[in-house]
Amino acid sequence: MKKLLLSALLLAHGLRAQDRPVDPTWLHRYVPELAETKTGLTSQTCHYRPIFGEGDKDNRSLQTVTRFGEVTLDAHGNCRTVLYDRQEEIYFVVEGEGALHHALHDEDQIQALRKHDFTYLPPGAKHSISNNGGQPLRVLVMGFTIPSSISIDTPLPHPKVANLEDAKEETVSGHPNSVLYKLLAGLRTGKRDLIDQAYVMDSFFWMDFSPGGTNWPHHHEAAEEIYLVIDGQGEMVAGSGIDGVAGRYPAKAGDAYYFRPNCTVGFYNQEKPGAKAYILAVRARVPLHEDEE
Repeated sequence: MKKLLLSALLLAHGLRAQDRPVDPTWLHRYVPELAETKTGLTSQTCHYRPIFGEGDKDNRSLQTVTRFGEVTLDAHGNCRTVLYDRQEEIYFVVEGEGALHHALHDEDQIQALRKHDFTYLPPGAKHSISNNGGQPLRVLVMGFTIPSSISIDTPLPHPKVANLEDAKEETVSGHPNSVLYKLLAGLRTGKRDLIDQAYVMDSFFWMDFSPGGTNWPHHHEAAEEIYLVIDGQGEMVAGSGIDGVAGRYPAKAGDAYYFRPNCTVGFYNQEKPGAKAYILAVRARVPLHEDEE
């Protein structure tokens, strides 16, 4: 009887172990098919579609990235005001015009936003966005948790707003010349980006691929990364295969990929005359790691 009970217990334990969900190495979403959800900033005229993180079913896979999603404001719409004590955010305007409302020490500031504007929002500052025009306003919202081991300084009184057009295209060491980069935002210890104010958001950048161009398969041991295809199509490299090349998946505008630390990532543009591809990407350091890249 004891042997039978022991066998039953072992069998039940084995079944539970087999059923246990495993966090994926990478995630894929197609943005146009995603549903809206309610968050702290949503209202009747402010709609949020989670791509990764907050509001997404696989948000437990993420570490530093808190949210990566798209906000759509109706004509003359407003989002609710939010404040995060230990989160920093990046806003990027995809389409439309509006305004950024920012408050620090009860001093309200309003800054105009237009297509391809972006800004860094520090922890501890109230902020929201509004749409004063007659057309929808679409904004990518990216949030990152700052671990308690990092001390936070008093934020600057006015967030800097820059535009994609302000950044020069350049090659990056260690990557092929068939892709040009615009370095938009990075760490406060750096001097290479248009906005260098972040604590854990390591790099926010734009990639311009020439026909047949590629961002070679590579990985980041101490960072998680997100690629969003803005225009064009090609093949995304996502984590599979001994050499990182076997896991190539068709990718088109609207496809978004999240990569966990140490996951292989890369992109191959079409080998066709005139074929261009543009990707917006963001990388964030993960806690308890030294970033040696």
